[in-house]
Amino acid sequence: MPALSGRSALVTGAARGIGRAIALALAAEGCKLTLVGRHADTLEDTASACRNAGAEDVRCVALDLTDRAALATFCRDEVAAFDVLVNNAGCAPSAPIERHSDEDWDASMELNAYAPFALCRAALPAMVERGRGRIVNIASSAALQGYAFVAGYTASKHALLGLTRALAEELVRRHKDADVTVNAVCPGFVDTEILDETVQRVVKARGCTAEDARASLGKMNKGGRLITPDEVAATVAKLVLEDPGVTRGAAVELDGTPL
Repeated sequence: MPALSGRSALVTGAARGIGRAIALALAAEGCKLTLVGRHADTLEDTASACRNAGAEDVRCVALDLTDRAALATFCRDEVAAFDVLVNNAGCAPSAPIERHSDEDWDASMELNAYAPFALCRAALPAMVERGRGRIVNIASSAALQGYAFVAGYTASKHALLGLTRALAEELVRRHKDADVTVNAVCPGFVDTEILDETVQRVVKARGCTAEDARASLGKMNKGGRLITPDEVAATVAKLVLEDPGVTRGAAVELDGTPL
């Protein structure tokens, strides 16, 4: 029987890239899945792939996680039921600091930091009551260092890692006997559609080719190459599958070096 048969997982930002890869990895373990994203049509494509990969049950929820009223309703009505929560949805507005707008700052903080906070707040008490749960927050290498031109993104990912560590410490102090863990995965540059947007900005700014831009971004990872979504997904699955959970409050860095 698959390791996660009978378990239910919520994955945000599941329509593409890292979120899609995570959903597929959990599907292969037999997990029941709820996939959250902005657009129902792209979510359904991921859902179909997850069913083919072995998921017991898959449903899609079209939800704008920056809509606090809609998020609050979802948290109140549904989130307590999940055994696994993967906070993956994110955005990365880019501009020099003098052109970094309030709107870009707010967007980063809402999606990258507040939404995970609200979902964790709704999920953790029920996980503790059941005695088992796994939360994995997809942070970034930007949670571990600074990057130019993405002040809001970097600040929000630092906040997400801080949230991860704070919740892990709270669990140790208040619920040390519960098999509930909160961890973060911190990848560098990952080969996704979002990276393609970054590539286009680099091409425009430097006047180089897309191939050269991709190569330069890969070299910014310690391993000298771009990370694949499947590598991130495998790391998430490893944390989810720990039985019992022994990794708590970790910032698991993925930098392109061999795992």
